[in-house]
Amino acid sequence: MEAQFLTIHRRKLDKPEDIVKGCIKGNAAAQEQLYKTYASKMFGVCMYMTKDRMDAEEVMQEGFIKVYTNIKQYKNKGSFEGWMRRIFVNTALERYRKKSHMYAVNGAEDIAEDVGYNHIIDQISAQDLMVFIHELTPQYRMVFSLYAIEGYSHAEIGKMLNVSVGTSKSNLSRARKILQDKVIKLYGDDLAINKRISC
Repeated sequence: MEAQFLTIHRRKLDKPEDIVKGCIKGNAAAQEQLYKTYASKMFGVCMYMTKDRMDAEEVMQEGFIKVYTNIKQYKNKGSFEGWMRRIFVNTALERYRKKSHMYAVNGAEDIAEDVGYNHIIDQISAQDLMVFIHELTPQYRMVFSLYAIEGYSHAEIGKMLNVSVGTSKSNLSRARKILQDKVIKLYGDDLAINKRISC
């Protein structure tokens, strides 16, 4: 009978809405299931937006604490995963802002022409892309991650980072150019040339 109860209990926690309800009630099993369900995806967000694995792990831990603390504020509008993702993005942003005085913020005076580097970046592995992103300066990494990975507009990024839209565009353009150069260096010019011909 006890084993049957546990099986039913676990089955109830398979659905996101049941996990959320359990977490709102402070149910430890629901909190554990939430972590198991979303930890991998949320860690990916943390990795793209931080300088290294240690930084990402700290953001991850802080992010889940915020999720558990604020889960009552989720109103079942939009996807729960999207709601969680915003918390982790904002947690990484808070960490960036605390250290932003250490980073030079580039202006928009010399915005490079955006000739579309995504067609090259799309050809490399996620692992290589992660390495390249971690090698970017903090401001380039943050703008690239927010725009190219998280899908925010330059206007939204400007508000998040307290910079102009032009600065956001400039940093994105420079980040893409740096990534393109790294891809060509690793894979050779043929990748870039062949892909441009086929586009």
